[in-house]
Amino acid sequence: MKKNYLYLLLISMMAIWGFNVIAVKIVVTEFPPVTITALRIFIAFLALAPFIFYKKLYRTLTRKEWYYVIGISTFGIFGFQYFMSVGLNYSTATNAGIILGASPIATAIAAAIFLKDKLTIPRGFGFLLGFIGVTTIIMAGGNEGFSISMGDLYLCIAVIVQTISFVLIKKASETLNTTYMTGMTLLIGSIMTMIIGFFSEPNGISQIQGGSSLAWGLLVFSGFVATGLGYLIVNSAIQQVGAGNSAIFLNLSPFFSVISAYFVLHESIYLSHWAGFSLIVIGVLLGAGIGQAKPNKESTVRTSITINRVP
Repeated sequence: MKKNYLYLLLISMMAIWGFNVIAVKIVVTEFPPVTITALRIFIAFLALAPFIFYKKLYRTLTRKEWYYVIGISTFGIFGFQYFMSVGLNYSTATNAGIILGASPIATAIAAAIFLKDKLTIPRGFGFLLGFIGVTTIIMAGGNEGFSISMGDLYLCIAVIVQTISFVLIKKASETLNTTYMTGMTLLIGSIMTMIIGFFSEPNGISQIQGGSSLAWGLLVFSGFVATGLGYLIVNSAIQQVGAGNSAIFLNLSPFFSVISAYFVLHESIYLSHWAGFSLIVIGVLLGAGIGQAKPNKESTVRTSITINRVP
């Protein structure tokens, strides 16, 4: 009964994370994207802060740990959130949800290259399917034929910089508590994003006062619930269910993004979306080694760090 409850909890969180892409899409269209992204990241930090202080997870970092934290903040928080938010201004939430869903594939490739993870034939085939799936989404412009959207390219860059952070997260998590590390990187990343916002959006602070109550509500939901509390809930569920079993549930997020985009934003879903989505899901399952009797250490790391990818 408890395991069924945890599975239901994971499915519910994947629905929340899938809808979060739509929430971010609405937020960045009503507010200056960079400035509001900085605020959203800081709200996520505020959600984690009580747990960090209550459990006394904070401590002084070593110089090496600071290098990792700064790197993760730069690539995984600032870089990923910046390119995702800007990309959503020029792309659809449907495309964003599916492209971001390819993140586990990019992470598995990085693990094979930088972390010396074993590259098997099924995983290599999974990488290829995932690449074809992402390419299908980028190149197929609905009824407009084949075209390349600048927003989709930004989203691909978001996946790349996030993958770099995953390698750093694997190294840093050897000595750092993941909750404390996530809180630190969220705080530093929000400061980085705000500094960039001061230059790219000089009037950003004054402009955010004109947003609708819906946009403000979605901002709090995205930062506090989906990103901040979502990390704690899913991390706890994964620790009890296991990385291998939870990986399948983690890959439901793009599906919920597509469904939410259709019903909430009334975006069109074309055959190319379903084709690309199917290839990516199959590629993720093969690339993550789902179905193997004994997943290796790196596959466990990939699953556990993927939860830091909340949009």
